[in-house]
Amino acid sequence: MIELKPFEKTDFERLISWVDSKELLIQFAGFVFKYPLTKEQLASYVSDERRHAFKVVNPETNETIGHAEIYLIEPKVALLCRILIGNKEYRGKGLGQQIVRQLIAFSFEKLGVEMAELNVFDWNTSAIKCYEKAGFKINPDKIRTAEVNGVVWTAINMMLQKVN
Repeated sequence: MIELKPFEKTDFERLISWVDSKELLIQFAGFVFKYPLTKEQLASYVSDERRHAFKVVNPETNETIGHAEIYLIEPKVALLCRILIGNKEYRGKGLGQQIVRQLIAFSFEKLGVEMAELNVFDWNTSAIKCYEKAGFKINPDKIRTAEVNGVVWTAINMMLQKVN
């Protein structure tokens, strides 16, 4: 099991240490940051009131193992984003599913949103499967491309409507 706790200034160095390449930064954060990630970028990032940034914590050890965010696009729509299991020992263990479910619950129950969205690169099939298990459906009307080191990356949008 994992817990989401507020992402704070004391967490900046850890997140920076996890993001060791331009490609990983883009995969994790899209184009919100520039590589290399810096404390100054993160300070600006956390100052946005529409942003709910979390560190992902293993409650048994109190170790921070990841990062996640909810960004309010508009009052009733949340974007789940910047989800990363930074500690590689914890990857592939189903924790992404737990993170997504907690982000959805926080969005619907605490923030009162009606819809959650996320974007994922089409080659990230394990993440897509994780999001589909959580109930997200691909939105074919919102597809974006970006060139990364001469290769075109395609980002697909996925949506989940709150069930009343």
